[in-house]
Amino acid sequence: MHYLYLMAAVLAETIGTTALQASQQFSRLIPSLIVIVAYATSFFLMSLTLKVMPVGIVYAIWSGLGIVLIALIGFLVFGQRIDLPAIFGMGLIIAGILVIHLFSASSGH
Repeated sequence: MHYLYLMAAVLAETIGTTALQASQQFSRLIPSLIVIVAYATSFFLMSLTLKVMPVGIVYAIWSGLGIVLIALIGFLVFGQRIDLPAIFGMGLIIAGILVIHLFSASSGH
């Protein structure tokens, strides 16, 4: 169940960061409210995960997946460019998350 909380936290954080871009430096009300609610939701769900998993592991997975998802959304929604070194780096982030999940006794599975 803790992985479901963590994945929901990543999703909420991704929504919040996407809304942050859309808020235009908090000058638009609805996206700004979405930022606040999404980040609060994300941190609450992440706190539930911390009951089972260490903070370093939780944060590595949360931030790593968030980076990759936000880069993808930036590319697809906002037309932001992603070059080959960035794609390679994000591949390394995903590889690191997989190593933690598959091989680390600290990951709580």
